[in-house]
Amino acid sequence: MMKTLMAFLWAVAFMGSSSSQNTAGAEEPLPGPDATGATAVEEEDPFFKVPVNKLAAAVSNFGYDLYRQKSSESPTANVLLSPLSVATALSALSLGAEQRTESTIHRALYYDLITNPDIHSTYKELLASVTASQKNLKSASRIVLEKKLRIKSGFFTLLEKSYGTKPRILTGNNRIDLQEMNNWVQAQTKGKIARSSRDLPSDISILLFSVAHFKGQWVTKFDSRKTSLQDFQLDEDRTIRVPMMSDPKATLRYGFDSDLNCKIAQLPLSGSMSIIFFLPVRVTQNLTLIEESLTSEFVHDIDRELKTIQAVLTVPKIKLTHDGEITETVKQLKLQSLFDAPDFSKITGKPLKLTQVEHRAAFEWNEDGTGMAPSPQPARLTFSLDYHLNKPFIFVLRDTDTGALLFIGKILDPRGP
Repeated sequence: MMKTLMAFLWAVAFMGSSSSQNTAGAEEPLPGPDATGATAVEEEDPFFKVPVNKLAAAVSNFGYDLYRQKSSESPTANVLLSPLSVATALSALSLGAEQRTESTIHRALYYDLITNPDIHSTYKELLASVTASQKNLKSASRIVLEKKLRIKSGFFTLLEKSYGTKPRILTGNNRIDLQEMNNWVQAQTKGKIARSSRDLPSDISILLFSVAHFKGQWVTKFDSRKTSLQDFQLDEDRTIRVPMMSDPKATLRYGFDSDLNCKIAQLPLSGSMSIIFFLPVRVTQNLTLIEESLTSEFVHDIDRELKTIQAVLTVPKIKLTHDGEITETVKQLKLQSLFDAPDFSKITGKPLKLTQVEHRAAFEWNEDGTGMAPSPQPARLTFSLDYHLNKPFIFVLRDTDTGALLFIGKILDPRGP
């Protein structure tokens, strides 16, 4: 489906209330997803000619698939995922797979659409880029294996070389194993994610564990004195009061998609990251139309087409967490065979199959920022624009250097979890 992004600078918009409408005069066509939900990488775009960027696009498309599936399972609840950490666990696991099982994983990660003779070395470069100290992202993945296994040295070496991690062999003592897992999470996230008291399953063959934490630092911080309780419309009939950060003269990048009937805004974060917000014009908890459009290429094109403007901005303070398994969600991404009869003989001589996929994630933003950094001068406006995230919306946290999808959320209620 062809998407049309309406640039605000050429528009006449009336957006003062949640039911306001936008019209526009200049149209820029954006490529949409094909019948499979993915868009072929545009080879003519120099951005995607860089191997690490091309790989980031592939695993991000897996991330959008993962998000869509999770969202369809939770249509009336918030969704928070760090898809890159899940993709990393699967990519690392493929090192231990024979050809048939490896191909299954690689297709889910869209590796079959890229030409890269050394995907895992490129993945190492990608991880180094997105977890650089200035990015404030903590992300890690781990392969946990059943007790008393003898691991082949080749798998051990490859895993540590490309992903900087070692497989964990369970002791069989649930208390000790859970304590060790919690200690690992604390170490990887610098204590930012709370310990879990949930027991590990007793029949683990392979457990994939991914964890991620991010606290956004705005390039231009909000004035905490302007934060106040304001209305957030849960749906057409229910309104709650939540802390809203405000900036009456915010500089942001903006566009309007007429096909999605959606107002799109992007705010910069420190460390070459940005958040893109997708806000439907009408109050609705059904965000399926927007969700179905999301691919790496579509979001990349949005990033190129948005125009810098000045607006009256309100954003709810956010602190969301996810702690639980996403096994059934992963199975639906054409990965059921990993749980049935895979071939992981490069790991060990004993038959193994994927038992469970665990994911812990925490994401927050408040008024904090790096300062009042200079921004590009917005076009002169003859009227003001209001952009109020005061109803259900989707956000995408993206690394602007590589294009990697780092976090994605569906916010139906800013109060969490």
